[in-house]
Amino acid sequence: MMDRRLIENFDWSIIWALLAIICIGLLSIYSALYTQIQARPTNNLFIRQILWLVLGFVVMGCSLFVNYQRLRSLSPWLYGFVLLLLMVVLAIGKEVHGSKRWLELGGFQFQPSEFMKVVIVIQLAGYFSSQEVTNFPGIKKLFLPLSLVVLPVLLVLAEPDLGTAISLMAIATTMIFFVGVRWKYIAALALTVIPLILPVWEHVLKPYQKRRVLILLSPDLDPLGAGYHIRQSKIAIGSGMLWGKGFLNGTQNKLHFLPEKHTDFIFSVWAEEWGFVGCAVLILLFCLLIFLTLRVAARSRDRFGSLVVVGMSALILWQAFINIGMVIGVLPVVGITLPFVSYGGSSLVTLCLAIGLIARHALSCNRIDRKCKYA
Repeated sequence: MMDRRLIENFDWSIIWALLAIICIGLLSIYSALYTQIQARPTNNLFIRQILWLVLGFVVMGCSLFVNYQRLRSLSPWLYGFVLLLLMVVLAIGKEVHGSKRWLELGGFQFQPSEFMKVVIVIQLAGYFSSQEVTNFPGIKKLFLPLSLVVLPVLLVLAEPDLGTAISLMAIATTMIFFVGVRWKYIAALALTVIPLILPVWEHVLKPYQKRRVLILLSPDLDPLGAGYHIRQSKIAIGSGMLWGKGFLNGTQNKLHFLPEKHTDFIFSVWAEEWGFVGCAVLILLFCLLIFLTLRVAARSRDRFGSLVVVGMSALILWQAFINIGMVIGVLPVVGITLPFVSYGGSSLVTLCLAIGLIARHALSCNRIDRKCKYA
């Protein structure tokens, strides 16, 4: 029997915003995979996405019963386990298009780097909420969390997966700014990073990654090569105009001009079929979801919980921001999916876990507020 208090104290607004985004995702994936679905009605990626979605909701439901203090004590073990998985990926992971990002288990593939996004949030939240760390910590107190981020980032870059590496750094940076950082440290970091730009460009970035950056600066540099993806994406988005061409009527999608259309470029599929209005609705839904999650953090009276919520919100925010910026041509193509919209099992389960942990903390906040109100 479900506890009635769980329903009464649950923040349903987050779930309604999430469900609206997921419905948009399913419509877009169905359209992007329509040919495959017609050819194989019972065995296609759309069916797999639904199965992953069911698993994601199960994970979300289970996370509502997580003991936050227990989670905090387990964070170092979770961090070490996922870090080990990242090393295993580099050794025996499945290689696709020159990248080793996936492990295969029971016929399903998953990306350990996706789970590292959640684990790094929990680990950093545990560290910054300890009694030894105050707001605006000194440089010595920032050394450990920066080290905790750098290690998985280097392993992810070795796969290579620039998009996930950027996401990890963006999440960590958001959490550090939330805790508080002195301006002199920001200036020192900038003075340290600027001289490293050229060596990183010359010796760290892969040739295809360099081409993507150059394409961003000069879109017509290689229209049939490195610039093909972004060129076709812009054509699809522009052809949607105000109202779009209608469901299943996108020509760039239907005629297979648009590459990676069910994963990285799913926003282009939605934009072509539903136009500017559809894009505005999707972006507003993401803004609403982020606002609702940050509202939970603002109401929190628990430092660890508020840091977890901020980190999970940053996970969704930066992933959406980078993906949309990428497909409209204002950011380089880095291979990152649109949260809850793109096809991808590991990403979907990870994001559902993130929402579940946010909803769990919102549940605790609502219970405390109700106790205070009727005290």
